[in-house]
Formats: sequence, structure tokens, C-alpha cells
Amino acid sequence: MAAKTNAARILDNLHIHYELHSYEVGEDHQGAEHTARKLGIPPEQLFKTIVARGDRSGVLIACVPSTCEMQLKALAALSGNKRVALAPLQEVQPLTGYVRGGVSPVGCKTAFPVYLDESALRFPWISVSAGARGLQMFLDPRELCRAVNATTGSIAAQRADEPAQ
Repeated sequence: MAAKTNAARILDNLHIHYELHSYEVGEDHQGAEHTARKLGIPPEQLFKTIVARGDRSGVLIACVPSTCEMQLKALAALSGNKRVALAPLQEVQPLTGYVRGGVSPVGCKTAFPVYLDESALRFPWISVSAGARGLQMFLDPRELCRAVNATTGSIAAQRADEPAQ
């Protein structure tokens, strides 16, 4: 059993059911779809966590399927911003407390607004980072929304190199 992370402890305190699943990580960052293969799950159920900054709201967190690209204009509209840009990689750890490849939407150093692509609600469970590289948590997307007070909306689009689901 993997060691509990801050994200897992927060879910425990909220009495939210989740499962921790670990996988082996290499030195190079392989990406979310590689992680889905290692976990043996459909890649559209693995959601990557992206740190961004809105021109009005400041830092925010977005979760989109690994098979999709985040749509910055859609995220800006949903979050009440005029523009949203990705946070520079060197800012991710100081802002969230998590390292690249291990950023969880649950338990950041500051409770940033969280936006979850609405496609998550089609599934009984999704996978998001548990707050450490090599550790994912599987949970009901509605429970994730409850845990982080997430807003759902259409913020992702299928990548051109991916077939539609």
C-alpha cells in the first residue's frame, strides 16, 4: 500500500471513498496517457491536473482528460477571466506544493479554484494524481467536485491525433 498523501488525508477527513494506485515512474516525464497504460485504465478516465493563471482570478487548477487538450479560451470564460495562461513550470511547485507529474487538484498549499471538464461526469470514477509522482487516486468525479468545490464545464477538446470517444 502506498503512503498516504495530503490529498488522501483530506479525502479521508471528508469521508470520500477513493482508491490509491501506484505505478513505476522513470526519470523522464512520460505523460498522462503513458500513466493510463501503466495503470491499465482507459486514458479518457485519467485526468491531468494543469495549473494556470487567469488575468482576473489569479491561479486556478484545471483537470482535463489525458486524451484532450485544455481549451484556454473556454477555461477563461468558465472562470470569469478574459485570458488564461498556463503557469510557468518553475512556479508549479511553489504555488501548489506538488512537483510536476504529481499535482493533485486536492490539497494544494492554497485552495485555488478548480475547474473539471464536464466529460468526467460520464464516468463512475476517474483517476487524478494523489499528490505524488507514481501515485493516482480513483474516485467518483462528483465526490472530487465536492472535495474541492469544483466547477464543471466544457474546457477540453479532443486532440487532432486522437480518435473521438
